[in-house]
Amino acid sequence: MDKFVSPSYAMKLIKNIAVAILAEYSSSKDVLYYIKKWHKSEGDNFSGWWENFSICINNGNIELDDTLHNIDEETLIKIAIDLGIDTPDFIPCVASFRNEIKSDYKTASLTFEKAFKQIETHPDIAIGLANAALESIIKEIFKDERIETKPKTGKTLYDLTSELLKEFQLFPNSDMPIEMKTIGSSLLTANQSIEKLRSEKTNAHGKTSEDYIIEDSLYTYFIVNSVSTVGLFLNSFYKKKFLKLKINNVVDDGLPF
Repeated sequence: MDKFVSPSYAMKLIKNIAVAILAEYSSSKDVLYYIKKWHKSEGDNFSGWWENFSICINNGNIELDDTLHNIDEETLIKIAIDLGIDTPDFIPCVASFRNEIKSDYKTASLTFEKAFKQIETHPDIAIGLANAALESIIKEIFKDERIETKPKTGKTLYDLTSELLKEFQLFPNSDMPIEMKTIGSSLLTANQSIEKLRSEKTNAHGKTSEDYIIEDSLYTYFIVNSVSTVGLFLNSFYKKKFLKLKINNVVDDGLPF
């Protein structure tokens, strides 16, 4: 991952990480403890010493900026994700998606935040949580009383998406223009694949030693970004199709003007 990080991007990322760490941990000791969680070393002065980065200490206190500049770019990305910092160069839709759902979809937002932080440490768990966040958003949309269709309890992401696309008149059927059929079909296929990955390639259900489980975060970055893209589109389409009514309170003071 580090070969894709430009020096200017790394500099900005380090500044954001430093701000986030100092906001999270009030004492220099806690900052040091946090950084040590990312530090790895082995060997000694006789057999050969190795460490993934050096920690700068001055008068017993950690020099955070200098230490962060010693850390490789891949680890910096992992630290940023752990702290909830947006990394648009790697998962570009996530920043917009997180801001979009924060106020209107609080349950989905909390679930997606958990998914975001699990990408590197538990890739398969992140996929399951991202799937759950997308399900939550669709269920919230169905709560709108202007939508007549109300899915039954227990419907999965694929079924929920299918019913929502019908409500949006995006469901791929023969009466629609080919362009609309393509959009609807692509959305349905994407969500079906996300659901299948969650069910078949994670520990969401019981697995045996012979079953394949996603352990490479590279795939999870792609899946989480895909969830963000689909979620952004569905929410934008919903808001455009079902414009929220604005109620203006007009006070009649009896004047003709």
